[in-house]
Amino acid sequence: MDKQRFTLAVLTIVPLVVACGSEKATSGSGSGSVEEQRPVTGVDWQVQDITTSGATKKAQGNPHLTFDAASAKNEKTGGKVGGRLGCNAVNATATVRTGHITLGRPSTTRMMCDASLMGTERALLGLFNGEVAYRVDQDTITLTSENGTIVHARAAK
Repeated sequence: MDKQRFTLAVLTIVPLVVACGSEKATSGSGSGSVEEQRPVTGVDWQVQDITTSGATKKAQGNPHLTFDAASAKNEKTGGKVGGRLGCNAVNATATVRTGHITLGRPSTTRMMCDASLMGTERALLGLFNGEVAYRVDQDTITLTSENGTIVHARAAK
């Protein structure tokens, strides 16, 4: 009789353990499991759209920003952010902390481009030389500057 109870217990518990352990962590409906948060640093963030003065526009010229790993490791000296603003390349100091990033004064190349690219560039420059709040949701980051500029970017694949 004890052997039968043991066998019954094993046959009942093993499928439950296997079922509970096989679900992937996603943000969709399901058991409420949590997806691992994408880091801010070391990711090529492709800018999708920019909101300034309440108007949202699609980013032009494939702008992108990348925060180096030192940005999050050393709060005193920080690290760097680099990328393209649509027309010109940009570099600045960057210190990433939980929920916000302090961006230094930008250094850019000085090419002139189409008006739509320059508009994207001017809007993105609104992020620099101050503190920017950020929120990462799966493969998307939202950056919000003190002056109200909001940038949505997606992690490059």
